[in-house]
This record gives sequence, C-alpha cells and structure tokens, in this order.
Amino acid sequence: MLKVLIVDDSLIIRKKITKNIEKLGHKVIFAAQNGKEAIEAYNAKKPDLVTMDITMPDMDGITAVKSIIKDDPKAKIIMVTSHGQEEMVIKSIQAGAVGYMLKPITEDKLLQSIAEVFPEYAKDEDSEELYLLDDDDF
Repeated sequence: MLKVLIVDDSLIIRKKITKNIEKLGHKVIFAAQNGKEAIEAYNAKKPDLVTMDITMPDMDGITAVKSIIKDDPKAKIIMVTSHGQEEMVIKSIQAGAVGYMLKPITEDKLLQSIAEVFPEYAKDEDSEELYLLDDDDF
C-alpha cells in the first residue's frame, strides 16, 4: 500500500482522486490545495507518491516539484494536467516529475500511472486462473 499526497486546487478533483486511490488499495495521507501546502505536507509526511496539479494559486505545481526534488531527489511525483498544457508537462518532467496523467482522472489512468512508477503494483494480467486440459479431458 502506497502513502499518497494529492495536490490540486479543486476540491472536486481532490475528492475524485482520493476515491480512486483508495479503490486501488492505497492510502491518501493528505490532500493539499496548492504548492506551498504540498511542500509542507511532503516534508512532514514523506509520502511514497504525489499527484500534483500544474496550475494552482499561490504556488504552481512546477515550482513545488522543483522544491520537493531539491530536498528529496528520489521523490515520486506524477503531474495531473489538462489538454493544452504540454509545454508545462515538459517543464515538470525536467523539474523532476516522473510522469503525468491527463484529466479527467479515472481509476484506470491512476492504476496505469502508479504501475509505471511502481511496477510491483501493476495489475497482473496473468493472474487469472488458467485452465489446463489434461489427458482425462479427452
């Protein structure tokens, strides 16, 4: 189970991501509404993963990523963005983010993004039971 910090200025988006993260079996340890809160929460709670909105009041996601990565170069931050923010996504990756997700956020997108950063949480497609025929079936 991952400890997750969610950062987004929209309460609706924070609630939606929280719901999906918890459905995937992970724990949301804090939900911040801007970059300043994100930095404080990251330093206090040391999450395994951060989902970070790019555009926010007070401090944007790119600035927050730079600050978090400066203090913890191993931080795992996935940017959450809207269409048309490709240049900002590139800046975020250059700042140290490990990936990005396009809004709207769904459980499947979260699962895929988490699996790319933490392969041990990838859905095991081979886990379904495999029914083998033996000689008695013929």
